[in-house]
Amino acid sequence: MKRLAICLAFALAAASVGAKDWKVIRFGVDPSYPPLAYKAPNGQIQGLDIDIGEALCAKLQAKCIWVEQDFDSMIPALKARKFDAILSSMTVTAPRKKQIDFSNKLFNAPARMVALAEAKLTPDANLLKGKRIGVQQGTTAEIYAKRHWAPRGVKVIAYANQDLVYADLRSGRLDASLQDEIQANVGFLKTQSGRGFTFAGSSIADPEIIGQGVAIGLRKGDTDLQEQLNQALAELRQNSTYQALIEQYFSCNNDNDND
Repeated sequence: MKRLAICLAFALAAASVGAKDWKVIRFGVDPSYPPLAYKAPNGQIQGLDIDIGEALCAKLQAKCIWVEQDFDSMIPALKARKFDAILSSMTVTAPRKKQIDFSNKLFNAPARMVALAEAKLTPDANLLKGKRIGVQQGTTAEIYAKRHWAPRGVKVIAYANQDLVYADLRSGRLDASLQDEIQANVGFLKTQSGRGFTFAGSSIADPEIIGQGVAIGLRKGDTDLQEQLNQALAELRQNSTYQALIEQYFSCNNDNDND
């Protein structure tokens, strides 16, 4: 009996060590992707990703802390415990799922090309041969362009952040850019900087590379945090809080479902 009591004591101690009280959740974010995540003039990080994270934390009675991180090093930083989760418009792909886990889907994120209206380009490698296409490092857009376009003579140029992509697109150093459709629409085309530019061709739907929608990235093994975030997300959807947040940024409904 004494031995059994000791074993039970060790088991309970191990359980208490493994479980974590998520009263503070540190989210990794790349604030260079308006309107999903960006810095206001006062330096405060804002955007849809931030609003979703704050709503989730409020539901869990936790404090959100936002940790800035370049997107291409987001997963290594998560693994190194620089933060607890990634909430930075990261799409779910098979290669990423081998490294980390994900929450339930937040919204869809098809990729789409942007160019000057008079350029009359489409995402066809034959038409893009010799053209310079800008992408953000570490994104599914970069992977897609380098796999499908670069071998066929398209010049794919990767940048540290999306702002640099748009800067070179405006200056004429790029012929087009490839990025999330919803980001390009609200974060560039509907702004003063995007005047004269338009979507070039239709959306690119490639579940293998472009992914299966945006979700929150989590370390493997943090199933307690994953379950809590999924439960909070379900409650936000049920009470219409989530839809209200989406409608602050986008007029569309179908592209932001949880199918």
